[in-house]
Amino acid sequence: MAKVYVFDHPLIQHKMTYIRDKNTGTKEFRELVDEVATLMMFEITRDMSLEEVDVETPVATAKSKVLAGKKLGIIPILRAGIGMVDGILNLIPAAKVGHVGLYRDPETLKPVEYYVKLPNDIADRELILVDPMLATGGSAIAAAESLKTRGAKNIKFMCLIAAPEGVEAMQKAHPDIDIYIAGLDEKLNEKGYIVPGLGDAGDRLFGTK
Repeated sequence: MAKVYVFDHPLIQHKMTYIRDKNTGTKEFRELVDEVATLMMFEITRDMSLEEVDVETPVATAKSKVLAGKKLGIIPILRAGIGMVDGILNLIPAAKVGHVGLYRDPETLKPVEYYVKLPNDIADRELILVDPMLATGGSAIAAAESLKTRGAKNIKFMCLIAAPEGVEAMQKAHPDIDIYIAGLDEKLNEKGYIVPGLGDAGDRLFGTK
């Protein structure tokens, strides 16, 4: 079963308070999402492997460490996932970025894939699938399936806020994908919104309604 990590770092929790606040404007909201994504990525990459190298300091030769092993790929789910990408790239600017676009069919309410653009070597990369919200889990489940059908073998999912229903659905559909969350909320309401949540992440990021 996939592991679920809920971050309790004081800086993340502090910034999440202002992300939730309905009075936070678009500019501030966008900046806060960037900052929280950076802080979360710091923790998500804790288990990345290292290798030893020699480096010449101004004084002597030192044994030091650099990242080794598989390369990273960042895959935002369009459109709101884009708001987390820059914060991640602040830490790992060499990561490749792919995109998965989904919309919800108004009749079936199921996610429909409309756009996928991924790095060519997706099977050789550790992928971080990102979306600010994990509500019903439908989009995250479909996006992860889209990655797997194209050869992805190593995926983690990262979001700001999740509902228990979405976490459970994601774990059931993809028991091999660990989930990283800044805030685990109470429930979904009858409209499928996370309670207490933060509203519509895409609208708040891009100033739309």
